[in-house]
Parts: sequence; structure tokens; C-alpha cells
Amino acid sequence: MNKPATHVRTALLRRLAAAIGLLLATAAGAQAEQTFSFDSTPGKLPKTVVPLSYAIELTPDITSLALPGVETVDIEVRQSTAQLTLNAINTTFAEAAIDDGAQRAEVTTDATAQTATLTFARPLAVGRHKLRIAFTAQINKFGTGLFAVDYPTPTGIKRLISSKLEPADARRIFPCWDEPSFKASFALTVVIPRNLLAVGNMPIASEAPVAGDLKKVTFAPTPKMSSYLFVLTVGELERVTADAGGVTIGVVTTEGKSGQGRFALDSAVKLLGYYNDYFGVKYPLPKLDLIAVPGGFGGAMENWGGITFFESRLLFDPATNAETAKRGIFAIIAHEMAHMWFGDLVTMAWWDNLWLNEGFASWMATKASEQFYPQWRSWLNGNSAKQFAMALDARRTSHPVQQPIADHSEAVTAFDAITYNKGQALIRMLETYLGEQAFRDGIRKYMAAHAYSNSTTADLWQALETSGGKPITGIAASFTEQDGVPLVVAETACDGAAQRLTLRQDRFVIAPANDPPLPAHSWQIPVAVGPAQGKPFDEILLKDNADIPAGACGDAIKVNLGDVGYFRVEYGPKNRAALLNAFPHMQVVDRLNIVTDSWALVQAGRTEAPSYLALLDALDAGDHRAVWDQVISTFAALNRLSRDRSERPVIQAYARARLRPVFDRIGWDGGGSGDGDTALLRASLISALGDLGDAAIVAEAKRRFAAFRDDPNSLPTTLRDAVTHVAGITADRATYDRLLALARNSTATNERLRYYFAAASARDTELARATLALTLTNELPDTIVTGMINAVASAGEQPQLAWDFVQANFDTLLVKQGPSFRDQFVPNFMTNFTDQAHAAELAAFAPSQSTSGGRVMVARSLQAIAISADLAARVLPAADAWIRAHKP
Repeated sequence: MNKPATHVRTALLRRLAAAIGLLLATAAGAQAEQTFSFDSTPGKLPKTVVPLSYAIELTPDITSLALPGVETVDIEVRQSTAQLTLNAINTTFAEAAIDDGAQRAEVTTDATAQTATLTFARPLAVGRHKLRIAFTAQINKFGTGLFAVDYPTPTGIKRLISSKLEPADARRIFPCWDEPSFKASFALTVVIPRNLLAVGNMPIASEAPVAGDLKKVTFAPTPKMSSYLFVLTVGELERVTADAGGVTIGVVTTEGKSGQGRFALDSAVKLLGYYNDYFGVKYPLPKLDLIAVPGGFGGAMENWGGITFFESRLLFDPATNAETAKRGIFAIIAHEMAHMWFGDLVTMAWWDNLWLNEGFASWMATKASEQFYPQWRSWLNGNSAKQFAMALDARRTSHPVQQPIADHSEAVTAFDAITYNKGQALIRMLETYLGEQAFRDGIRKYMAAHAYSNSTTADLWQALETSGGKPITGIAASFTEQDGVPLVVAETACDGAAQRLTLRQDRFVIAPANDPPLPAHSWQIPVAVGPAQGKPFDEILLKDNADIPAGACGDAIKVNLGDVGYFRVEYGPKNRAALLNAFPHMQVVDRLNIVTDSWALVQAGRTEAPSYLALLDALDAGDHRAVWDQVISTFAALNRLSRDRSERPVIQAYARARLRPVFDRIGWDGGGSGDGDTALLRASLISALGDLGDAAIVAEAKRRFAAFRDDPNSLPTTLRDAVTHVAGITADRATYDRLLALARNSTATNERLRYYFAAASARDTELARATLALTLTNELPDTIVTGMINAVASAGEQPQLAWDFVQANFDTLLVKQGPSFRDQFVPNFMTNFTDQAHAAELAAFAPSQSTSGGRVMVARSLQAIAISADLAARVLPAADAWIRAHKP
């Protein structure tokens, strides 16, 4: 590849250094925080005026996408002022008046700050007032604020509207104080066509016909809550319900799909009872709806009383879903329902503590999965989430779990693996340290103390410490108030027949070789240490170094037994040799921990690639899915890094040789219910071996896809994703057209995604061009447009083609996708490249540098590209040489 001229490289390095410097300065600004105080909570809005309750009437026009409305807000003026500032964007103000028209306001808006300032002729007196605003907002075509979704049905295309407001998009629906500490009650009324169903946070209080074919639907007022938890969904919907201890649980779907919500409904009923008991505070609303939205956004959103889900994340149809899909459905329901307490009942004061919402919901979801489905082994099989967080956290562009957030654009960047996955891992580690009962007692105290209000991390540590009987603040703060991953260096030494273990703390860093060193950190680390096949020694809280007795000379001593700790381990040669001898007899979680740490040490340049490849020789083909999934992910990374390099054929052949015996052991057609780890591993192996060019796998996948076209029942649901993926990457025009036809003829969201993404994976250049052109049409759900472009770049291995397309059509795609396309998608997309020239292009791409959040994302991606380039240069030649030298 061509390298940029020296002056371009120098400019790029200056930009990268400046961007990283901004992130490091932000991280360094983290201070040990105080317990919640409204007046000292960060934010952009003045606290001189606060809302108490909103009465909002909306008349959405689902055809024109106009959103006229009127709201009356009960406010409290805390300090006399003639100006009142609240949030609004893309909103036209018809009138703003106070106290039944006593004064009318002049309204000025600031599009950059997303605010509206109401100026009155005379200052408002301290005390309560009524503010009335008439306005017109808009319904978006992208999944932010109130948005429209066009979806296929057996009788044609239909449209519904729904909302997604986190972190700061309630302001797109109605003017409001759109920051989490401004809690208020919301009473919503909507005027809609009579044939439609409206779902909000609360039950419908009344419904009455109005002019023409319209009706007015009024919902009961909500309890005090943050504005981002407001929800409205309107469409041709149906609802099935069940009672859960006096609370009505509902699953809301488009017409004809309510039967696919039965698993979700049953799951929600059992989860509500479990959470009521665990948190010690019963769910306080009279109803909880789970709403399946067939487009608009790709995940789920914890609106209080009305959780919205991308349809394929909620509904289960045995005709189109593999049985294993229930694992993901249960997990996301458990996550969102945990938010009814962590996030909704008790809300973080500002987005710097987002992890209080997301880390806890992720931890609670896995805990609930272990409770109801222990056979899923959710902690073990979900290990990749922690690995992903640790890989990001080892970079220069990481951030503390508690991170300063300047504005709404930066708040979006906080929804990352550090917040979710590291937060989850830290909570699990602290729960293990305190003990389950003491930890739960602390959580109950925290919930009771902060219900219907806000909190900070300091409030949580205070509750846990008083209930747990152990000091926890120092331990927790060392992980949440600074970025980075601890490294524990462990080595054994013999003193006669006895053995001692030395533990030394360091910082684990993944960075290009020529990067300056990162600042040293110190942690307080709960460390479980013991024999590789036994129970831990006494509890160790590692603050610096430690030297402890470790059994008889030569015993294999495992650090981080059970892999609960959030740290990496580097073993000295003596203990590593002993551990490898004991490797087959360890618990699977400890084998997995050694495998993941070994690859991480290669990434960090602390060991060479051959040491990891040699470790793979110790793996049995019958080892657990979690172990082989880690190996598959590493091979996928090496395959991606070696694109267009001479090492690729050797690495692909080696990966096929290591994975094929695993697949041959389980075969194409296994018995059982299809709900087990074997079924999931089989599908992963088919996809991976297809990507690696295994001729036999590719041929059989093509044969099975051809048979499936004639007889859909011939291909089990457990194999459909994998087989269609392999058919897609190797597709000719006929196969590509067949995949698109399957997508177009289905009304099931999960099926449509399966076939569209398989088509987008085609490696034929002309087919890739056809996919890219498709993203500009109205055929695809807007939700998957960016995923399709990325699939062309990654699975289809056409990153330059896709990047040229993005640049040529940037303005059109930005209108379709909204601000996230500019601020998040483009920087993330560019990590498909591993060369300096493309890093320079990203650094110079002005649209993604236009917001603070965009600049954060660009800095992260520039670092990711630099790390990939360094890894390719270091690891690929060494791996190639080792593989050639160790051919059988």
C-alpha cells in the first residue's frame, strides 16, 4: 500500500496526539466524587427553574411526519429570573406563556446547544408557576426521538411510530429539561386514528372519539422520572398480557405476531418476581409492556413501564428461530427489566455515572440467567464480553468507568464496552469479595434510600460498605475512577520442598511499540490464588506486591481461580510450565482464563505469537465451546489482519487444521434439542471455516442452501444463519438474488436480517456494489443500513469499495441515519483498515470532527488502527515462521 508523504504523517501524528491528549486530560479530571446533590450535579441547563410535572398533548401525523403538540409544565422557580432555558431541537414554537397568559415569552433557539431560551418582560417570582408551550416537532425517519418505521406485512407495507430517547432526545418530541437529574411526572395525551393502538409508560386512563376518525387517548400520570424514559408507540398493534403479582405484563407486537411473544411474556413474569425479591422494593408501576418494534433502532430501551425492543431481540418463532435464540431473548429482557430499578427508579445523576445503569443491568441479567437457566452457563459463555472490555481498556484511549461527560454528543460515546462490560465485571468481582448476601443487603439499602431520585457511585459504595462489613470504597474506586487493566505478574520459587508465590502488580497496556509509556496506576485487587485443580488459599487483597506460601515445590498454582477478577496474569516460566502440565485437568473457566490471557499478552507485546500457538496444541478437540470460541475469535483477528498480506494462506491453512478436528467431532447433524452449547459451537465453526476457505465446508454449505431453496424444512433452524452466511460470502449472482428474494418475501425481522446480511457478505465486487446501492433505497430497514455497509467491508472484504461509497454518499446517508452516522459509524467503520494512509483520511474527515463526541470516537479509532498495524507487523511474520517450522 502507498504510504502518505512525510508531512501528512506528521500532521496525522499531531492530530492523534492532540485527540488522545484530550481524552487523557478528560480522564485525569476524574475526582473522588460526593454523594448525590442536585445543585452540584453536572449538566448544561441552569438549575434556577425545575419542572415538577408535564401535561403533554401530541397529535402525530403518521403520513406527513409532523408532530404538533401543546404542553403545560408545572415549574418551580428557585431563583427569580426573567429567562428560562430548556432543551429543544428541530422544534418550531408557536407560543410560550406563563401563568395563564400573564406573560408571553420571546423564544430564541440554539441548534448547537439544543436549547430554547424563553425571555419574559418581567422576572418570574420564586415559587410555582404554570408554563404553556405550543409547538411543532417532527417525527424522524431515523431511530431517534419519535420515529417512523415502515415494515412489511402480508397485506403490504405499513407504518408505526415509536420513540428512543436515551441519552438526550426527549427534546426532539417536546421542549423539556432533558437531563437525568430533572425528574418530573409526565401525563400524556395523544390524538390518533381510531384503528391504532397507543402504548405509553402508564395504563390508558381514558379513550374518547374526537373529530373525524380520530380518538383522544389519555394515559395516567407517571411517577417522577427522567425525561429520557418517556415512551410512545402507536400503530396497528396487538397486546397479550399476564398477571404478575398484581402487575399487568404485556407483550405488544404488530398484528399477527403476538403468539411469538409467549416466551418473552413468560420470562418477564418470572423475572418480575425475582427482581421484586432481590431489590427489596417492588416494581412500582401498575403495568409493564414489552414492545416489539420492527425497525428504527437495533437494541432495546428501558423506558419505564414500556420497554421497546428491536423485534428480533424479543420475539421467538420456532419456525424461523433456533432454540438457542432464547438465550439472547431472555438476556436482553433481563437486562432491560433490571433497569426498572437500576436506571428508572434510581437514576444516575449525570451521564458520567452511566455505568450505574448499564453495568448493573448487564450484571443482573447474567445473574438472572444463571438463576433460571444454569445449564446455559452464562458467566462462562459470556466471557467474551469481559475480554472485549479489557482489550479496549488496555488502550491509551480508554476512559474510567466514571468519566466526565461534557454534553449530549459525548454522552453517546459512553455507551461502550467499558461502561457495560467492565462495569458488569467489576460488580461481579465486588459481589464475590463481599459475599452474595452482604452485597444484596447493600443493594436493597441503596434502592430504598434513592427511590424516585438520583444517585452517584459514592452513594452505592456507602450502602455496600455499611452492609458488607468490609471496606470497599478504596477497592472499587481504584477500578472506577481510573482507566486501565491491572496486570499481576506471578512466579513460584522453591525453598527446599516448599514453594512460595510472588505477586507483583503492573499496568497491562496494548499500544504500538513506539508509543510513549502510559502513567503507572495502582489498584486494590481481590485475588483468588490456589492449586490449579483445587480451592483458593486465603483471600488476598493485592495493593502492591505479595509473597505467600504456595504448597509443595512444583505444584501448579493458578492466579485468578474462577476468572472472576478483572485483571490479566503473566506467569513466570516455572509456574507456566507447571500450569501447562495441569492444563487438561483444570476447570474449564480456568483453562479459558489462561488461553485469553495468553493471547492478550501477545497483543501487548509481552510475549511472542508462538507461545500462544503452542498453547493451542494443549487444547482437546472436545473442550468447551467457550474455549474454542475464544480461539475462533483469535483466528478471525489474524485472518483480518493478514488481508492482502503474504502470510494469509499459511495462517488460514493453520487455522483450518486446528478447527477442523473440532468440527469433525460434532459433525453437521447432531442430536439433542438444539438448545445446547454444541449447537452453538457447530454454527460458529461452520461460519469460521467458511470464512477461512475450507473447501469441504463451503461445498456442503452450498449444497444444503440449494436443498433449502427447494425444501425449507431440510435445513434446521440451528444451521440457517451459518449456512446462509457461507452461501453469501461465496455467492454468485443467482445465489445473491435468491438471498434477496428470501429477505423480501419474509415478514419476520430475524429472517429478513439473516438473508440481507448474507447477501451483503458476498465477496464478488459487483455484488458488493449492488448491496451498497441497496442501502440508498427505501427497501432496507434503516436499522440495518450501517450494518450492511460494514458487512461489505468486513465479511465481504471490500473495505475500500465501501469507504468510497460512504464518502460519495455521505450527505444522503447522514439524512437517513441521523447524527450517529457521522459521530459513531464513520470512525468505527474505519477500523476495517490497518494502515496509516486510512488513518490520515479519518483524521482529516471533517464531519466526524464537528462534535466533541465525534472527536472522541475518531481518537479511539485512530488508536485502534495504529494498534492493528503494529500487531500485524509484529505477529504475522512470527506466526508464519512458527507455523512453517511446525508443519506435521
